[in-house]
Amino acid sequence: MPSQLARDADFSAFEGRDGKRTAHKTVLDARQRLTSSSGTRSDYDFQLMHDYADSRLGATLPMAAIVGILATLSSFWVPLVFSALWAGMVIAGLLVVVLTARRFKHSDPNKFSATKWKTSFVAAETAFGIALSLLALFTLVGNPADLAPVMFAMVLVSVAANAVAAHTLPPATLASTLPVTVTVAGTLIAFGGTLNYTLAAVAICGEVFFLFLARQLHASELETISHQAEKDTLIGELEEAREMSDEARRHAEQANIAKSQFLATMSHELRTPLNAIIGFSEVLKSELLGPHQVPQYKEYAGDIHSSGQHLLNLINELLDLSRIEAGKYELNEEVVSLADIAEDCRRMMELRAKSKGIELVFSIGDNLPKLWGDERAIRQVLLNLLSNAIKFTPQNGRVTLVVQRSADGGQLISVKDNGPGIPENEIETVLSSFGQGSLAQKTAEQGAGLGLPIVQKIMDLHQGRFDLFSKLRFGTEVIATFPRARVMDAVAPVVQRRNRLEIYSEAG
Repeated sequence: MPSQLARDADFSAFEGRDGKRTAHKTVLDARQRLTSSSGTRSDYDFQLMHDYADSRLGATLPMAAIVGILATLSSFWVPLVFSALWAGMVIAGLLVVVLTARRFKHSDPNKFSATKWKTSFVAAETAFGIALSLLALFTLVGNPADLAPVMFAMVLVSVAANAVAAHTLPPATLASTLPVTVTVAGTLIAFGGTLNYTLAAVAICGEVFFLFLARQLHASELETISHQAEKDTLIGELEEAREMSDEARRHAEQANIAKSQFLATMSHELRTPLNAIIGFSEVLKSELLGPHQVPQYKEYAGDIHSSGQHLLNLINELLDLSRIEAGKYELNEEVVSLADIAEDCRRMMELRAKSKGIELVFSIGDNLPKLWGDERAIRQVLLNLLSNAIKFTPQNGRVTLVVQRSADGGQLISVKDNGPGIPENEIETVLSSFGQGSLAQKTAEQGAGLGLPIVQKIMDLHQGRFDLFSKLRFGTEVIATFPRARVMDAVAPVVQRRNRLEIYSEAG
């Protein structure tokens, strides 16, 4: 129950932090939109204008080349001096746009003003658009009937080129394309005739289409910038979370080291006087110095001795757990017989089982080979499992100890009882350090809750696994499995081959 409350508290805290983060992001977005000149976030305005400046600077030479080609083609219908004059004025307008974009690129981003730069760009594009619209003056020096298709084609090319180059700033697109479209379309309408009306209508439709295309490109660019900003924000949050996680991990490691050092120091300090208490209480209990005049003293000495032994076992478990968590628990591995260790542990626990009227059943598989492991650690595993089973099994119950082969060729220890069982939601608590189930606390003698965690860690050191299966009112089964690699018959014998002829050097 405490662990569940802790998890609920952590989840509530996480939801609270997530809600605060969402609210902060919403307020920030609203503030950015209020300070923006285009209805988007103000930092998006800077990025869009930055992209516009890059696009205009990158398209300078292509636009100049297009103007030159259009002027050259128009010279077939108008005098060369007029086409060259028009080209010079258009390039001058383009130069104004380029200089404005270059000035923006060299400006201080911290002093960015969306309204100021938007006005500057629109003014420069308007000058450029008016220069393009002077195309309609060609009709003063040329044949209008011949110039109508030429002006129409030049309008479409200039509108298309400017719509693509200035799409990240829609007002600038409109300022650079609308003057030439209006003037040329008006000129064509003034000429009269079905063809000219049609060309004027197509020019206006082309203007509308390219403005729509520029708007779509602007929306796509805005969405890309938005996704990039979200990605950057997410990366920043992940980096912050990683730093917080690293800091929490360092604190946890320091706390764990401090805890292990404290447990080791206190355990050693307690064992010295405790050994004296156990020794003297054993002398008093056995009446080595003579019988007690008061019979209750012998009973009290026995209580002191048993309590001292219980406390010593608890201290030993604390020491083992602290050594394992500190990485100082080293296995003294050798060839051992799992069946023999199990038999010894069964004999040690049999008297305790009989005192509670519990039937202790022992089953060993046939022809079990030797095992490579730490005998003391394996013995501790068996004693902890048997002790828990006997402790939590009621009188006249049954505990079954099985040692046999596992399905993958390893060896396993199974201890099964018909005790009260463990609720499913408490299994995680039981397997944690100092964790105890609610039913276990009510139906059995008190313990520290270190037995199963120590078993788990010892099995991990043996590269094995530990499984606990329990059902309320039906009992519990724990299985400790050693891997096949630790079974001695799983290791192929080493054969040393010798040559039939061995030559020994007689040289000293």
